[in-house]
Amino acid sequence: MVCTKCEKKLSKLAAPDPFQPSSSTRTVGENKLAVKGRPGSSTKRFTPYGSKCKDCKSPTTQNAAKYCHGCAFKRGACAICGKQILDTTGFAMSNK
Repeated sequence: MVCTKCEKKLSKLAAPDPFQPSSSTRTVGENKLAVKGRPGSSTKRFTPYGSKCKDCKSPTTQNAAKYCHGCAFKRGACAICGKQILDTTGFAMSNK
């Protein structure tokens, strides 16, 4: 779970949206994650083992995340910035 402020920091998909009109500047065989400086290309590459959760030390799925999805839900916090966004006092959660 991510707050509205951090939604723009979420990782982008490597595959383009099939329902969005594509531009005619695409070249065949181009790696969209490796190309920098072109419109629609990613300038920040995904590092799968780059960041770990503060609580459980498991790898996070987002580039700049502080918490994994499970720990963020348990705390009721944003996974990226750690801000409290959900009141979890009434939830029945196990400690396992």
